[in-house]
Amino acid sequence: MDDIRNNLRLDAADENEVINELQSHIEDEFQEMRDAGLSEEEAAASCIKFFGSAALIARQIYETHSQGTWKQALLASLPHMLFALLFILNWWQGVGWLVITLGVVLAMALYGWLHGRPVWLFPWRGYYFIPVLLAGILLLYLPAGWSWVAIIIYLPLVAVLVWSVTVKTVKRDWLYSALMTLPVPIVIGWFLAAGKEGEFLKVNLEYLGYFAPGIGLSFLALAATTIAFIRLRQRWLRGILLLLSGFLSLIMVTYYSEGRIGLPLFLGLTLTMLIVLLSPAVVDRRIRRNKQTSG
Repeated sequence: MDDIRNNLRLDAADENEVINELQSHIEDEFQEMRDAGLSEEEAAASCIKFFGSAALIARQIYETHSQGTWKQALLASLPHMLFALLFILNWWQGVGWLVITLGVVLAMALYGWLHGRPVWLFPWRGYYFIPVLLAGILLLYLPAGWSWVAIIIYLPLVAVLVWSVTVKTVKRDWLYSALMTLPVPIVIGWFLAAGKEGEFLKVNLEYLGYFAPGIGLSFLALAATTIAFIRLRQRWLRGILLLLSGFLSLIMVTYYSEGRIGLPLFLGLTLTMLIVLLSPAVVDRRIRRNKQTSG
């Protein structure tokens, strides 16, 4: 049962219910075999043959129970839609709208975290990093010399925060962690496209306004990806969806940048996307290996 539980990757409530039901079925099957005259060893072997390996059982259960409802899918896509509206309607230029949007996102993320971490929570949690990113950008505008000192202190703190959030999410399912961080390379791409010429990592607001419709479309694409992700059952399809969505979104960013993102930068962003999306899988593998070693 422990092997099955470790491979389920379901919500805690669903997981407990499924495990209890499965255990009841296995015990009933085992007892039937014993009543038929089989020894305990023979009955156990027969049950394993009947139900299959732990990995197979876990995959079948996952595909049966992992599909989110349309309500969950729409809730999960809402943060992307909010940011899409910010740029499509040019509300991003108003500080009030930015504060309201960030406030709603952070409040929803906190609400979901305190209420059992439902599947719709993870895209909301990804926007936790936006205030952190904004703080980093503001550090660049400090007087010469001080900005680099601040960044040297800032980057390790960010690394610790990102690692902590990623590990906690990976424990639920590394694919959800990848879904959470999917906007990161896209945001970086737009940030670079709107950068001031000759000034490292500083944004030209005129460019940002010019690219606003494209930015909005990229967030709408993220929303559509999230809905599809929540509704899909198979893990491999979810993984392909994330990779394909990330790649196509970067193509969109490159297209709308009108030459400001060349091939080398596009390749760099693609590599960043792969690292961002696949790192949770590496972390997950490491956590599971440590569990097996300690067990």
